[in-house]
Amino acid sequence: KREVLSEEEIAQVATISANGDKNIGSKIAQCVQEVGKDGVITVEESKGFKELDVEKTDGMQFDRGYLSPYFVTNSEKMLVEFENPYILLTEKKLNIIQPILPILENVARSGRPLLIIAEDVEGEALSTLVLNKLRGGLHVAAVKAPGFGDRRKDMLGDIAILTGAKHVISDDLAIKMEDLTLAELGTAKNIRITKDTTTIIGSVDNSSANVQSRINQIKMQIEASTSDYDKEKLRERLAKLSGGVAVLKVGGSS
Repeated sequence: KREVLSEEEIAQVATISANGDKNIGSKIAQCVQEVGKDGVITVEESKGFKELDVEKTDGMQFDRGYLSPYFVTNSEKMLVEFENPYILLTEKKLNIIQPILPILENVARSGRPLLIIAEDVEGEALSTLVLNKLRGGLHVAAVKAPGFGDRRKDMLGDIAILTGAKHVISDDLAIKMEDLTLAELGTAKNIRITKDTTTIIGSVDNSSANVQSRINQIKMQIEASTSDYDKEKLRERLAKLSGGVAVLKVGGSS
């Protein structure tokens, strides 16, 4: 087993898997070069779009899927797909709906979808969200936060930086969930959730400078750390944050 290295080699492999289409092969290779081995590649169908195009954007993928299949918006592909959603981040477990009711009401009025990333969502909270989704009053989905313990805290912090969320709600924070305004929630251009993964694609309000300073901060932590295990976990976070997402835009016929 050896590493596939050059863009040319990647293009050859991709061309084979694209039934010998060299154009698709070279675009896939371009995607891989854009985001490196830790970045994410997603495919987007573009309406009335003849050519293939590659767009690199900031974003992140983590290994947590939707907490209920009832959240799915694309039943053919069993995906949740949201455009321009609000994103609520919390280290807490949500099992009663009361604390998030004001947010749900405000988001419903805005007409935009909502993604909740929490330690867990269960019981009354989960069933109320599912009910609202099924009644069509609110496009909502919930996923568990990635990581465990302190690492979860750090990764939620990374997601907050990426999405422009002002707070990650936790017991240490003076701000209560009930008091959050829409402006304090995170946002993204697109979100795709499968049963196993969540992909955040494109930050909306120019958070790239903040993302870059977070990346530099993690790099400094890697240099300062004396533990190989910590270094490895920091490198994983670095890769997730700096790899970004390459979107392969495919015309209807490709």
